[in-house]
Amino acid sequence: MNYCTHCGTSLRRGIPEGDDRPRHICDACGTIHYQNPKLIAGCIPVWQDRILLCKRAIEPRLGYWTLPAGFMELGETLPDAARREAREEANIEVELDSVYTIFSLPHISQVYVFFRAQMLEERYSAGSETLEARLFREDEIPWTEISFETVYRSLRLFFADRKHGGYSFRLETIMPDQRRMMGD
Repeated sequence: MNYCTHCGTSLRRGIPEGDDRPRHICDACGTIHYQNPKLIAGCIPVWQDRILLCKRAIEPRLGYWTLPAGFMELGETLPDAARREAREEANIEVELDSVYTIFSLPHISQVYVFFRAQMLEERYSAGSETLEARLFREDEIPWTEISFETVYRSLRLFFADRKHGGYSFRLETIMPDQRRMMGD
């Protein structure tokens, strides 16, 4: 960030009084520009014993499979964002269950929130950011083609919980040096 969005003056980087980290500061109008993590909301859409995945039509991870999810918009709630992303990416309507996983990725300043969800009908198709939408049984999941660690972990946890007959909320931090065990 180079210029103040309030007055257009050049910014300096410094630690404001009473703060503990560097921020962009405008000495002309006194505005402190805070940069905060991005929230990504999505869901694990279920139809009977299958999960709906979307093959990404955009970067990053073009051509890899993902759950319907994306950045929250201003003025949205987490549930609104998760339902909107399901509509946009797979043309589905879902009934959201509880929040299932929250992943903090501090190295890229993102927080992912996935809900468990029931598809309202077995009708789906690829949206504008999706090459293909498809329902998968657990043994059909293309584990080596899953787009992001957050999606991979959410799916692994979901199937493990389903086998045990109950779903537990998960809150995790994912660091860049943590690697998934592909195909385990």
